[in-house]
Amino acid sequence: AGIRALRRKSVLLTGYLDFLLRTMDPHQHHFVIITPQNPDERGCQLSLLMKQNGRRAFDSITKAGVIADWREPDVIRVAPVPFYNTFEEVFRFAEVFKKALA
Repeated sequence: AGIRALRRKSVLLTGYLDFLLRTMDPHQHHFVIITPQNPDERGCQLSLLMKQNGRRAFDSITKAGVIADWREPDVIRVAPVPFYNTFEEVFRFAEVFKKALA
């Protein structure tokens, strides 16, 4: 695969996740992405500052099989890893996360 190919896929996967999340909550009622939007300023993870019910949303996605990271007091970190995550999995995560926000 090579490092360049992995980095390219990482940028695309994380960018796709960023797009799905921003589209899902365009007015930031539920969360704010606090990771820099510029791909050159971030790795493959996005940190979501939850405005309400963050722990409940995290527990819901965990129960659905998503492996993410909870950071006190109110941040969910998700990371589509290019070595083994797919674009379909990123899309499915967005669906699971949207349900968790309801």
